Amino acid sequence: MSHPKPKSNLVSSYFALLHSSPNPTHLRHLHARLLRTSLYDNVILSSKLLLMYSQLGKLSPHSLSVFLHMPHRNIYSWNIIIGEFSRSHLPHKSIDLFLQMRHFNQPPDVFTLPLVLRACAASGSVKLGVSVHGLCVEMGMEKSLFVASALVFMYVTFGKVLDARVLFDEMPERDAVLWTAMLAGYAQHEEPMLALSVFRQMVSAGVALDGVVMISLLLACGQLGWLKHGKSVHGWITRRCLALGLNLGNALVYFYVKCAALGYSYNLFDKMPERDVISWSSIILGYGLSGNVDIALDLFDRMRVAGVKPNDVTFLGALSACTHTGMVERAHTYFEMMKEYGVAPELKHYACMVDCLGRAGMLEDAERFIEEMPVEADGAVLGALLGGCRVHGNAEVGERVAKKLMGLEPEKASNYVMLANIYAGAGRFEDAEKVRQLMKQRKLSKVPGCSFDLI
Repeated sequence: MSHPKPKSNLVSSYFALLHSSPNPTHLRHLHARLLRTSLYDNVILSSKLLLMYSQLGKLSPHSLSVFLHMPHRNIYSWNIIIGEFSRSHLPHKSIDLFLQMRHFNQPPDVFTLPLVLRACAASGSVKLGVSVHGLCVEMGMEKSLFVASALVFMYVTFGKVLDARVLFDEMPERDAVLWTAMLAGYAQHEEPMLALSVFRQMVSAGVALDGVVMISLLLACGQLGWLKHGKSVHGWITRRCLALGLNLGNALVYFYVKCAALGYSYNLFDKMPERDVISWSSIILGYGLSGNVDIALDLFDRMRVAGVKPNDVTFLGALSACTHTGMVERAHTYFEMMKEYGVAPELKHYACMVDCLGRAGMLEDAERFIEEMPVEADGAVLGALLGGCRVHGNAEVGERVAKKLMGLEPEKASNYVMLANIYAGAGRFEDAEKVRQLMKQRKLSKVPGCSFDLI
């Protein structure tokens, strides 16, 4: 006597119910039903269950708990849990699960490896990333478009753009994702000419262009200060009726800021339906660096009122604005405020504070501030103080700072020129001549100004 396939219709029904679960409570009821029957043993249903918990915001512990108690697992269930943790900004957990998968002798497939490579990139695990690359080669999967795109992305994230380019060039075929990854790599690591070269090759290859490509293109144009070209990209976006989403809006704001077209930048910023810390920081930094102090600081206050937490770039914009007008007390207020928001000062913030004190003529205070810094001062910090000494004609402090700078940057001619000018301004012409002679001995010369056309 023949028997029908057991519970096949029931499996389909429960799969549909799981797929349409509106909330975690409904999902838990289905979970309980599956546990009361042998249907929980079905790897398709249990895999769907863990996926739905994750998509309803219950990745940990619900999805993970389901996965760990699954009677049977296949590559699909492993890929789900590894991928969900990777996408949920928990790359270390994703990597741990991959290592467990290897321990259980479950071989990865062409979908597993990209997930793990992206987790390695997000976690900064260079050594493990290189090992996974070796596994890709060993398994003959390095030429898969999925895997190759993830490898390029990983090496770009690690700052190894040359390694990414080697992989890119070795690919027998390339899709839009791979092209975009290489373009973004050059743009993100400030290689705008190479980025534009890749873009031209993309166009020649007939690759479909989208908003992600435009973001990298705007980044490259901004780095070059190519206002005309960037405006053409903006026009292309408008003609294609691309929605001004957060990432694309931020890229346009950043581009116009880099090109000092603050009017365009602010108009875009003002029309953005959604703004994040990047949007606010870009516009604040733009106005701060350009000396539009009132606008920059007003934007900073508006940002805080809007409940957006400032980051290191935001504070750099506020400090830069204070520097332009010598607002020492307000600069100190913002510098101390960084602690409230858990933002650790970097050398660029210290340089702003020193520059602000130096411009206000508080040179001894600036020197003391440098001595009390928890990190060693770099050329930018000391150079800011030397510039203040030049403006206020303080040869005593300038001499001390210049000696430190010459030890730190012995080949930088501008430091010697600055000291010579300080001596000359103070009437110490013999000392100024000694500095010039030292420059000749070290074969240093001030680079003359020049201009050239980029295109």
